Amino acid sequence: MSQIVETDFPAQAAPIASRDEFAAKIDFTIDRAQRSLIAAQYPEGYWHAPLEANAEMNAEFIIFNHFMENVDPVLESKLKKFLLDSQNADGSWSLYAGGEGYLSSTIEAYFALKLAGMRAGDEPLLQSRRWILAHGGIEKCGTLARFYLAAMGQVPWEATAAIPPEVVLLPNWFPFNVYELASWARGTVFGLMVLQAMRPMVPVSFQEGVLELYIQPPHFTRFKQPAAARLFSLRSMFNVLDRGLRFYNRHAPSGLRSKALRAAESWIVEHQEANGSWGGIEPCYLLSAMALKALGYKLDHPVLKKALEASKELIWEFGDRALYMPCVSPNWDSALAAKALLDSGLDRSHPALTKCTEWFIDHQIFERGDWSIKRPKLEPGGWAFEFYNNCYPDVDDSAVILAAMAECEGADKEKRDRSIRAGANWVMGMQSKDGGFAAFDVDNDSHWLNSLPLADVEAVTDPSCADLTGRVLEMMGAVGYKPDHPVARRAIDWLRKNQTPEGAWWGRWGVAYIYGTFSALSGLRAIGFDMSEPWIRRAVEWLKSKQNEDGGWGESPMADRDSAWRGRGTSCASQTAWALIGLVAGEDGVSDSAMRAASWLWERQNDNGAWDESEFTGNGFPNHFYLRYYMYSHYFPLMALGRLRKRISETRAS
Repeated sequence: MSQIVETDFPAQAAPIASRDEFAAKIDFTIDRAQRSLIAAQYPEGYWHAPLEANAEMNAEFIIFNHFMENVDPVLESKLKKFLLDSQNADGSWSLYAGGEGYLSSTIEAYFALKLAGMRAGDEPLLQSRRWILAHGGIEKCGTLARFYLAAMGQVPWEATAAIPPEVVLLPNWFPFNVYELASWARGTVFGLMVLQAMRPMVPVSFQEGVLELYIQPPHFTRFKQPAAARLFSLRSMFNVLDRGLRFYNRHAPSGLRSKALRAAESWIVEHQEANGSWGGIEPCYLLSAMALKALGYKLDHPVLKKALEASKELIWEFGDRALYMPCVSPNWDSALAAKALLDSGLDRSHPALTKCTEWFIDHQIFERGDWSIKRPKLEPGGWAFEFYNNCYPDVDDSAVILAAMAECEGADKEKRDRSIRAGANWVMGMQSKDGGFAAFDVDNDSHWLNSLPLADVEAVTDPSCADLTGRVLEMMGAVGYKPDHPVARRAIDWLRKNQTPEGAWWGRWGVAYIYGTFSALSGLRAIGFDMSEPWIRRAVEWLKSKQNEDGGWGESPMADRDSAWRGRGTSCASQTAWALIGLVAGEDGVSDSAMRAASWLWERQNDNGAWDESEFTGNGFPNHFYLRYYMYSHYFPLMALGRLRKRISETRAS
């Protein structure tokens, strides 16, 4: 069992001299953070903050607007400024702050800046071009970038991965069909299939083009698909198949091709949300609209008019700069903000929590989305990440929303209880056969699909993961379930089997092992599992072993590719908070490590009652796409300090 520290504080916690002063510091920090967070709530009851990814977002939106022939010069200048401000000193653009340059992002940013009026001789582009050519030139760009470049005539359509639209006609029982792809890949692929079949090309001037990014002249350049690590592998086999599919694309029966395109068009139109968007994410917003334009839809067509309006939803302006976000996150921000306020002791009937609960009740989804293909008998009742995304509610948001709603008391009790019953039933019904939980689908674990040429980011499936599985256990505990429930037993077994030998868990949707570990431990504690078991102790010791000398925690996205980086990185607020939450969940007392973490947090709270953080601690596609949630450094520290304060109170009482 962990030592309960009474009065002896570690040197790193100086100048805290007594337990009472320690508690007073926590109270003061929590009070400021609570007031600041409540003030940030929107009148409708939700919280919403910027979500930043990499340069591809701004770049692709600029390219999109030129393809759609719908350019707003004022907005474009703001998008351009944000791009320039995020460029690295060597001319490249990275996946995350402080990371190394990433070729596809840099190529797209370069092209977008030229479309926005810059010229090849401008210093930022001179540096960027040198970096691009030194790293292989335009022929080395990734799958998605090639589609944007081909649509503007900068690379040939033959450079793109072959995706015949006839794939949409394959039945759901066939080993490869669109519902074996993850939701984000599914929505993206429909746009890509149509674009490749129609092969549109919006011409640009010589000054706007990027011929200078070719190492060999364009007619000598051979674009290859992602190379396989081994000669005899699935990737090698699919690269051969890709050549066969290209031949088929050139000779596809016209009747069958027309039927496939009609089916793809219908799917895209049927999946458009009420606000005009698709799939809740940037690739679907943009590529679906581009595909319909390629099919002949005019900009004044109701579907495209709504789509163009919806595309503006992802813009977040900072004065003279504009960020194009990968998606919006109101439900996620709101659920975690509400949970932080509850965990930090805010009255359960506080108006802020009542308004938030009512917001959740009004935005629960009772439509059957794509998830119902594999769960046809499961009743709907989840929530989406975004304002509009009824086709793809997700387990993660739903679980945290339910855990928060279960503690709130101000809203109409009958409505709240009905909402919780429906939501919990849906979440628990989304358990995969392996016992774990994924984000949007069940049993979406055909890993061989990550070897397809179109899957160069190796993230076209949605398998079970520790962070989701832990989150569902936490939700189940909040609504009254016990560890002997069949769903809980299977989820706990999944966590036990998928723990790393060191004791950590990998987090799919956050960076990375700290994220997965705190989520798993929180879920196990909440469901009432025996936290004294050896495999739990091993997780706690792993967390402690990764604490930095300053008392905080940090972890670089490099941890996804290099085991030496697991749990390593510069201390930051969100990851320090995750580790502290993990320690409070994994221990029965208050350890030195936990107190040092609390000290790190209160010493770094800013004048606004929040914490400053530039790190990208969210994960989209491991190794290829990372996220910076602007509110992570506010509600997670508040949540962590609130849970620690409660533990201190419990130890005093005992």
